[in-house]
Amino acid sequence: MTDVVQFPSRTDRARCGKEARRRVPFDTLADIGPDAARDPLGLLADQARTRVPDLVPVRYSRMATTPFTFLRGSALVMAHDLSRAPDTGLRVQLCGDAHLGNFGIFATPERRLAFDLNDFDETYPGPFDWDVKRLVTSVEVAARQIGFGEKRRSRITRACVAEYRETMISQAGQGNLAVWYAHVDPTTELAQLRDELDSTTRRTSRKTVEKSWRYGSLQALEKLTAVVDGRRRIVSRPPLIVPIEEVFADEDADAMYREFRTRLDEYRATLHHASEVPFGQYEFVQAARKVVGVGSVGTRCWILLMRGADDDDPLILQAKEVERSVLSRYLDGPSYPCEGRRVVGGQRVMQAASDIFLGWQQGEGLDGVRRDYYLRQLRDAKASASVESMTPSGMEMYGRLCGRVLAQAHARSGDRVTIAAYLGSGSGFDEAVTAFARAYADRNAGDHAALVDALGSGRIAQA
Repeated sequence: MTDVVQFPSRTDRARCGKEARRRVPFDTLADIGPDAARDPLGLLADQARTRVPDLVPVRYSRMATTPFTFLRGSALVMAHDLSRAPDTGLRVQLCGDAHLGNFGIFATPERRLAFDLNDFDETYPGPFDWDVKRLVTSVEVAARQIGFGEKRRSRITRACVAEYRETMISQAGQGNLAVWYAHVDPTTELAQLRDELDSTTRRTSRKTVEKSWRYGSLQALEKLTAVVDGRRRIVSRPPLIVPIEEVFADEDADAMYREFRTRLDEYRATLHHASEVPFGQYEFVQAARKVVGVGSVGTRCWILLMRGADDDDPLILQAKEVERSVLSRYLDGPSYPCEGRRVVGGQRVMQAASDIFLGWQQGEGLDGVRRDYYLRQLRDAKASASVESMTPSGMEMYGRLCGRVLAQAHARSGDRVTIAAYLGSGSGFDEAVTAFARAYADRNAGDHAALVDALGSGRIAQA
């Protein structure tokens, strides 16, 4: 007779959450950690050592634009600070970089729109509150940049935390499959929130949803390529987009194309079988180096132009180099033979639906250095909100949606019953994280000013 595995009851799991709250009271979570021995620019410089040297100044220049762009690019710095501050110890699969800019709209394989997390380069197991603190801090930093007053900022940040807490409590009462299938439909959610939004936010939100369907492979084809001598080719826009023929000399470019073809064969083996079939119907045409994001600038990123039935039937993949998660420096957790596999695995757990061409690859480049990559479609009905131009009601709505999908993602991988019991029905957690966000936004502003000063004095090179 097969032994039946006995799982802890909901009562036992809830008891664990309440015990965790006694060990780590809410007010301790407002602590941002000590200022002593902090060297944010040193951490960024250490991270830059493995990146493409001529792109590192581009990264610094992008980070220096505003305190919000600095926060976007400094996941390592915040991970360092979070590791020196109290945390709950209640672990989930973390996004690792859950700021406002890493949420957005995309199309599911069923061709429905979803609103979800869309960046998993730093995904790693860790305390759920690390992601919540980074998200809410990004709300505070963005709201300051726009110029919202302190009372309005507090209302917006508390709404974001409260949405996370209330969603987690709701998920704790659901069955396992209901939790797995939970997602945010942007069209439905915006309709439900319509009465709470001002006219400007309603109009902007509607346009964002409508625009997302225009951001697919055909739109990318029109923007990134042109027909030259009867052949579809990627247009050079250095330093942001540079075809492989311009990056390497002829012999090295030929070698890179051979390497790409080998890597694509290996990547294909990581796809679900149902995705291998359509992928096998595309021909690899050309590759180009591409600069992406803020924090990712300097990592090796390639766009791969694939030809389907004809030149007007494209598939454009993005192959993005990925290193160890910045969280792994500070958290005890698993090691991965391929960091691309870590990203893909984390994304498949946290996202309600993932790209059918999401996969990974690793191998040595021409320089003999092993590099890990994950691949996905460059665009598939993707759109993101313009955080820096939001109205107060728009940012509150957006923060609430982000808090909701983050809670849904955490509920899939962590013990939702234990976390919900820790959070409780009161506002203590909301107030603590809001206080953390205010204090950390001050620290982030100081770090941003230090970077601007270093660039201005020439101690750090800028683009």
